[in-house]
Amino acid sequence: MFDINGWELILLALLAILILGPERLPEYAAKFGKFVRQARTMADRAKQQLKDEMGPEFSDVDWKAYDPRQYDPRKIVRDALASPPDEDEPTPAVDKPVSTPKWHDPTVPTPWDDEAT
Repeated sequence: MFDINGWELILLALLAILILGPERLPEYAAKFGKFVRQARTMADRAKQQLKDEMGPEFSDVDWKAYDPRQYDPRKIVRDALASPPDEDEPTPAVDKPVSTPKWHDPTVPTPWDDEAT
């Protein structure tokens, strides 16, 4: 949650002992423990309230399918390169000339709108 490793935790504990002293340290440790329990209780109540308000149809939702981490572009490209090509898809011919769209006629001048420019 706070991204603290072991050495940083030890350093924070030593600083707390030096700053607070042995007389006040148990009192502040108890206050911190009470704060953590209250925060956890509030988070659990909020989660339960959200589930109650959303109704039973949302309890069956697969939330892992909506995880944005699965849409990593590197993973998508890696999976596409690793999978074999589809047999149904024809491969484009290299020598085939590119055709222009049917709606484009190069002999007709491009329309000009005086009010738009």
